[in-house]
Amino acid sequence: MNPKVAIIILNWNGWEDTIVCLESVYQITYPLYEVIVVDNGSKDHSIEKIKSYAEGNIKVESKFFDFSQENKPICVKEYSKDGLESPVSTKEIITNTVARKNLILIKNDDNYGFAEGNNIGIKFALNKLNSDFVLLLNNDVVVDHHFLNELINVAENDSHIGILGPTVYDYRPPYKIQSAGTKIYWSLGEAINRTSRENKSSDKPEEVDSVIGCALLARSELFHKIGYLNKDYFAYLEETEWCVRAHKASYKIVYVPKGKIWHKGGATSNKITGFYLYHYTRNKFWFMKKHSSKKQYISFLIYFFGFRMWVAIGGILYRHKNTEVFPSFISFLKGIRDGMTT
Repeated sequence: MNPKVAIIILNWNGWEDTIVCLESVYQITYPLYEVIVVDNGSKDHSIEKIKSYAEGNIKVESKFFDFSQENKPICVKEYSKDGLESPVSTKEIITNTVARKNLILIKNDDNYGFAEGNNIGIKFALNKLNSDFVLLLNNDVVVDHHFLNELINVAENDSHIGILGPTVYDYRPPYKIQSAGTKIYWSLGEAINRTSRENKSSDKPEEVDSVIGCALLARSELFHKIGYLNKDYFAYLEETEWCVRAHKASYKIVYVPKGKIWHKGGATSNKITGFYLYHYTRNKFWFMKKHSSKKQYISFLIYFFGFRMWVAIGGILYRHKNTEVFPSFISFLKGIRDGMTT
């Protein structure tokens, strides 16, 4: 029997990307999955647009697939965050036995960030759907038809594998690799996406330190054993921190070359000036304080204040518009302050 997968897609004021992602998901060949869209308090009519897509009223276009009207209408079941605690049977949630015919829509009353927004969807998947695996998927990705088959096949061959990730390509030409798994350099405090495969002549899965959060498949048992994503992180490095916890619990993190997705990147964070600079900087300090050794943390501090900080400041001056330089700089400094003091 195929294990059941819950696919969780987080949306915040990004319905255009979300419905393209959904269309690619509803065309995958894997036979047993349910789709959960968690809306993080959007103000751009995302709920209405996603429902309209599900009814078949919005046709989406992509160079990676042809739009299909055959799986429309999709049956949408809506839940508010406050209403998730009430008892609901699986039969009430899943009204159609065909995976391509169901969409669970969870409506949050506020923006709870990437970590807690996904946690809300994960808890629903575990408690209401009894899913064997949970797939976290960014709304700004398009997936290959067979990518989930590839990930599940690898996971089913080794029970010690807890987390898996596909090859993540740029959404735009020349479609370079964004991530082939992640390597953590502890003495520098850097979690770097590998942008090429170590063994290009082989499609064999490879163990890595972590996988990028835009497409992360995890065994459901892992959440019971090591907990959920750290909601205090809000956004950035939460998946890396969670992968480290999985490693400490003796699970393998595996990159699967044959699995393929295409990722736009920055579709949400670019909407807010200084958002990335603040959260990534703060979370890096939190991550290192919790998981690195004393020697590694000291090495990280020397590297950060002696080199990385100045590179970041140079990047702020170079990349940002005149009106954004000061708020971006302040966000960066606040990230350092909050990361070191809280």
